Amino acid sequence: MAVMSSLRDKTHIILYTLLAAFLALIVFEWGMNFSGFTGKANQAGKINGKSIPFNQYDEVYKEYTENYRRNNPGAEMTSESELGLQEQAWNTVIDQTLLEEQFVKFGIGLQDQEVVEALDSPNPPLVIRQNFSNPATGAIDRKKLDAARRDPHSKELWLQVEQIVRRELKINKLIRALQTLDRVTDREISDIVSRQFSRFSASFIPFPFSFAGADSSFPIKEEETKKYFDDHKELFKQVPSRKADFVFFPLAPSSKDSLGVRKELETIRTEFAGPVNDADYVKVQSDRPTGINVTYSRADFSPSAGETVFSSSNLKQGTIVGPIADRGEYRLIKIKQLTSLAQPVARASHILLRFNPASREDVQKVRELTMIISRQLQAGVPFEELAKKYSADIASAVNGGDVGWFSKDRMLPEFSAAVFNARQGSIVGPVQTQFGLHIIKVTGFDQTAVVCSEIVRKIKPSTETVDSGRRLAMVFQQNAKEKGFDKSAASARLTINKTAEFGRHMPVAPIGYSEKITAFAFKAQEGDLSDVLETEKGFFVMRLTGKNDTGYRLLDNELKSRINAELVREKKSAVLEKKLAVMAKIPGQTLEKIAEQNPALHVVTADEIRWSDGFIPGYAVDRPLVEAMSGLDAGRLSNPVKTSDGYALVMLSRKTLPAGLDLKAEKAGIAPQLLRAKQEQLFAEYFASVRKNAKIEDLRP
Repeated sequence: MAVMSSLRDKTHIILYTLLAAFLALIVFEWGMNFSGFTGKANQAGKINGKSIPFNQYDEVYKEYTENYRRNNPGAEMTSESELGLQEQAWNTVIDQTLLEEQFVKFGIGLQDQEVVEALDSPNPPLVIRQNFSNPATGAIDRKKLDAARRDPHSKELWLQVEQIVRRELKINKLIRALQTLDRVTDREISDIVSRQFSRFSASFIPFPFSFAGADSSFPIKEEETKKYFDDHKELFKQVPSRKADFVFFPLAPSSKDSLGVRKELETIRTEFAGPVNDADYVKVQSDRPTGINVTYSRADFSPSAGETVFSSSNLKQGTIVGPIADRGEYRLIKIKQLTSLAQPVARASHILLRFNPASREDVQKVRELTMIISRQLQAGVPFEELAKKYSADIASAVNGGDVGWFSKDRMLPEFSAAVFNARQGSIVGPVQTQFGLHIIKVTGFDQTAVVCSEIVRKIKPSTETVDSGRRLAMVFQQNAKEKGFDKSAASARLTINKTAEFGRHMPVAPIGYSEKITAFAFKAQEGDLSDVLETEKGFFVMRLTGKNDTGYRLLDNELKSRINAELVREKKSAVLEKKLAVMAKIPGQTLEKIAEQNPALHVVTADEIRWSDGFIPGYAVDRPLVEAMSGLDAGRLSNPVKTSDGYALVMLSRKTLPAGLDLKAEKAGIAPQLLRAKQEQLFAEYFASVRKNAKIEDLRP
């Protein structure tokens, strides 16, 4: 039943295919030609002692790169993007190699006839379902599939598809080979169905951990911290890491650079307006060569640029608009046709209030703040002023909460639904999304669109600007070498920033991926100063401040603080549980009596509590609490049960199922899904263990 307990903790996803993402990685993003490459003698690394030729890794990396370019036409491949793709490729090679080891270990092979049968089956492999399903019905389009299989021009591509199918079928065999969880019981199915559809009515008193006393009442000794670290060392495993201080000289285009780009477009404006072949002209002149006969709405521009393009004087066929500055580039637009959108775009402003829905304290604070903002709006305080004062979305707050124009699919569903169902000028909300609560002002709707061709030039730093930035960095680096890093930064009034810990092939927070920075860091000794390190973002001068090759996080002050907080929580938990257990056992005890004895406590009563998502109306989302409710008997005061932020005493009044629910049909539908979920969870855990215990040597340069 341990696995069932684990599954219940993930009930909100149990009825979905847990392995879908893993399969997508293995059978689609992995290289098509994995079969033990030969060629270059140099190695990318070793996996469980097996040498990985560099060209095997490089082949997968090239596929990732080609895929990136296909999906981002015209985009520059930055060093950050490059390093990110290299890491994806290396991790893919690791998984490929380990999976092949498992196929050998379990003696898993595949006959050609099995592939044919899988393609012809009612439920074919994932690659077939994703590419040959009828969007309207979800059924496999057999005519389209058969045509693709017979098409001689698609022979090479179809061979690759078959390789993908083979891999998925072998993975399915591996899942079945594990065999530990090959059935589900009727009790398990009944339990899942009952919980999934049940609605509870209950009263409860939440007791946060603070009810056990102040943190100062639970002192933590040094030896307790060390013991926790030693006992949980596996939680703190990490790759060799480094830390550094740095001074940054940003590489931003100057006003002169911007003016230069504008003048370049002004010189070709007249020519672009003439009888040129737009397709050829744009390909030659534009940094975004796909901008030919494209349809744009206001949502495709910044608000100021959109105002220019969609002004009444410009909405005429043949008009050349621009050059206009828009988000780091200049755009020169030739209007070809005025049209209308099937669905309007909207413009809105918002005030974002972040909170933890599992924290009663956070929920209460955000409710109070919502009421304050509401009263101020009713009193006539401008929305823009309140957004600047209260909104947690800093980027929009500086503009009075304005998020610009957007189409319905560009925002979170809850946000879009609120906006597109409201009237222009209205204030709606609060609306809850994954980011918090939003109070929204709808400022506009528009259905106008233009068909146009455009030439785009990105505003980049000129050679002069780059040279100037490099000189500043070199002067600082020389001074730091002679007079000291801290002293030189102070005298030049430069900010010294700190990185978080980072690995050799990891992004460097807050900088991002940088091969030059990691190369310096993993060659240097503590205290060493770097040369000037040039990146797309600018110039860095680094000082290495820490190195850790132990394989575990160092027990520094930050980690000690985290461990001590957990130890305090554990001690409070034990005290609180014992205290509430005594309280609950008093004869004739009720929630109301408990609340009367302590003004800080209150009884929460709610109906329609859902186990499926842990939602308690009028309170918050608290999965552990609702999970506990599902196992209680109605009419009896519970023992202490865990919540997201402490414990609770609960009185369950009733459990109900929706009228007309066909339990037999629901159980029949859930049974195969539950079995598959259990098998796939086992496989995911098994493969994670294989990867964790593998000996992986990264020898890439």
